[in-house]
Amino acid sequence: MSRVAAFAGRWLVLAGALLVWEIAARASASLYFPPITTILDQGRALWLTGDASSLWLSATVFDDILPSIGRALSGLAIAVVIGVALGTALGRSRTGMDYVGPLFAFFRAIPPPTLIPVFLVLLKIGTPMQVTTIVFGCVWPILLNTVDGVRTVDRTQTDTARAFRIPRTAWLTTVVLPAAMPKIFAGLRLSMSIAVLLMVISELVATTNGIGYQLLFAQRQFDFPKMWAWIMLLGVIGYGLNTALLAVEGRTLRWQPSRQDLARLS
Repeated sequence: MSRVAAFAGRWLVLAGALLVWEIAARASASLYFPPITTILDQGRALWLTGDASSLWLSATVFDDILPSIGRALSGLAIAVVIGVALGTALGRSRTGMDYVGPLFAFFRAIPPPTLIPVFLVLLKIGTPMQVTTIVFGCVWPILLNTVDGVRTVDRTQTDTARAFRIPRTAWLTTVVLPAAMPKIFAGLRLSMSIAVLLMVISELVATTNGIGYQLLFAQRQFDFPKMWAWIMLLGVIGYGLNTALLAVEGRTLRWQPSRQDLARLS
């Protein structure tokens, strides 16, 4: 019952905020802030006007929304592979971070959007440029959190693995990575938000499809209901991806004691 009440409370707060927006927008009659009902009706016209064969989804869903989500998830997946692999190697090295730490700090300080012109020159217009931008921005939280997580492996676990002569590959996959997984997921949650942000930014430049392109096109046409519909869609996508990631994290880390378990033990 407590979970149901918490769930209902969160959605009631959102419903209340949308109601306030609706009332304030109708009272002010502002061109830049249309009512929520107008935005929702615009979203329905944009995305839910297809036929039954396409599950009533319009062509915009397949031409703009799905490619954008694919770019974000592709860039995030590549960043996970690079970040976890490189972070594990550096975390287990005694001197690795001493050499590459300053280099990482330099590149991490560069805002990824400023490198879009460089990626355009190297990779030309298209999905590779956009995915590369997402990878560059997402890899740092995952990499650095993996290094930190790998270094927190308990000394007893390391000595036990050596005593039983566990192969290095098995030791990494069954001892090191599970111990570092909470830190890795912490970096992954941050990187997912960065992926959605960079997905939009990379689609604002030299592209002909995607959520970012449609958002900019609506803004330039002064079609503010359509612009707000795309903005709210980004919020829905971000919420959905974060919810899915939390579900995966909860299932992956179910072996960890919960807060209630720790409270009972204390």
